[in-house]
Amino acid sequence: TVAQRIAIRVFRACTEMGIRTVAVYSEQDTGQMHRQKADEAYLIGKGLPPVAAYLHIPDIIKVAKENGVDAIHPGYGFLSERSDFAQACVDAGVRFVGPSPETVRKMGDKVEARSLAIAAGVPVVPGTDSPIASLQEAQVFAQTYGFPIIFKAAYGGGGRGMRVVREYEELEENYQRAYSEALTAFGNGALFVEKFIEKPRHIEVQILGDKFGNVIHLYERDCSIQRRHQKVVEIAPAFQLDPHLRDRLHADAVTLARQVGYENAGTVEFLVDKHGKHYFIEVNSRLQVEHTVTEEITDVDLVHAQLRVCEGRSLLDLNLKQDKIRVNGCAIQCRVTTEDPARGFQPDTGRIEVFRSGEGMGIRLDSASAFQGAVISPHYDSLLVKVIASGKDLQTASSKMSRALAEFRIRGVKVGSSSACLRRPRRSAAQCTAPAFSSYLCPYVTAGSSCVTSQHLLPVCSALKVL
Repeated sequence: TVAQRIAIRVFRACTEMGIRTVAVYSEQDTGQMHRQKADEAYLIGKGLPPVAAYLHIPDIIKVAKENGVDAIHPGYGFLSERSDFAQACVDAGVRFVGPSPETVRKMGDKVEARSLAIAAGVPVVPGTDSPIASLQEAQVFAQTYGFPIIFKAAYGGGGRGMRVVREYEELEENYQRAYSEALTAFGNGALFVEKFIEKPRHIEVQILGDKFGNVIHLYERDCSIQRRHQKVVEIAPAFQLDPHLRDRLHADAVTLARQVGYENAGTVEFLVDKHGKHYFIEVNSRLQVEHTVTEEITDVDLVHAQLRVCEGRSLLDLNLKQDKIRVNGCAIQCRVTTEDPARGFQPDTGRIEVFRSGEGMGIRLDSASAFQGAVISPHYDSLLVKVIASGKDLQTASSKMSRALAEFRIRGVKVGSSSACLRRPRRSAAQCTAPAFSSYLCPYVTAGSSCVTSQHLLPVCSALKVL
């Protein structure tokens, strides 16, 4: 799962730094790899379903206190953006590797984060200032700003609780569905409404702050290739991005982080419309799944930095100064998932009978359950392994990614790449200009725009196939 993968990533960083590691696991995960990679491992959530076990704060805090744990890294997913978990760590005398509980709370409340962005002078998408309380409020908003509009969960993300409405007749049904999805996913059905930006670029800026008020950015990632509001391919740095726009994105991200006294690693996310105007959408107060591409182009180990900042070190102590952070080449991340494209990308489960990965120069693999004999559980997300390719430029990185993906052989479960949705009859580079290629991705990929795709990605798209 995603959580097990980031656990292994953190354990490796700790080992490199001479720090002993402790894992927690549910009853269903006794054989999972993250348990084997830690120096110690303890059962939590006895008698609970697997997801509920990892959300059981008292058990996690109990393990920490009984075993002399100094700090807890929340990874991503599960409790990573829960302010009550961050506060429980602080109350127990255990350091939380992330922002302060108050900052986690502010950034986790999208309405409050939006208000903070406005106060910092960062542009936002037109939307409601607070969660709406009724369908009638949504109707008034639509009458004021016009369609399309989008419902978003006020207290969560990942594409859940998000519904685009393009005409009045669809409003009530999508309101009810968004509310139900948000309530199920986050325990709170609160929604807010925004004007929907058609075919934007989704650009996010990696930030890093310390306890002394210092904040830097580590450039940006382009996450515009998405399916069902889920990121599927990430590229750093964003290509074909106007240099002045790039500077504004970086400056606004740092300004907002300073406004809230941000500590540790985080991501400020923006939409960029077809006119080159950018809008703040949210802050993720944790490490992102796609942090890997930023590490590859900046040569900054973000987990090492997180741990050092948590210890009380300043960015200057770590020699992380803005004028010393440079972009070196390009990196692309794709996700190999246990999904069946022939069945609408439904997750598949079972035992992996054959596993052969793509490797070689310029290829990095991040995985937790990608090995022969691994059992793919229905309880978690379908991400099997992240494949990161890096090179001197986009064309080089995409060529390496294409070659690596072609080397994968996986049997026993249905497996597709993160963008198996791109699998269509092969076209030549001459036939796939950027605007045409954007349409070529439809109907599966959302949030694509004519300036997001490039003929350099054609080798990747041809290789992103059912493995």
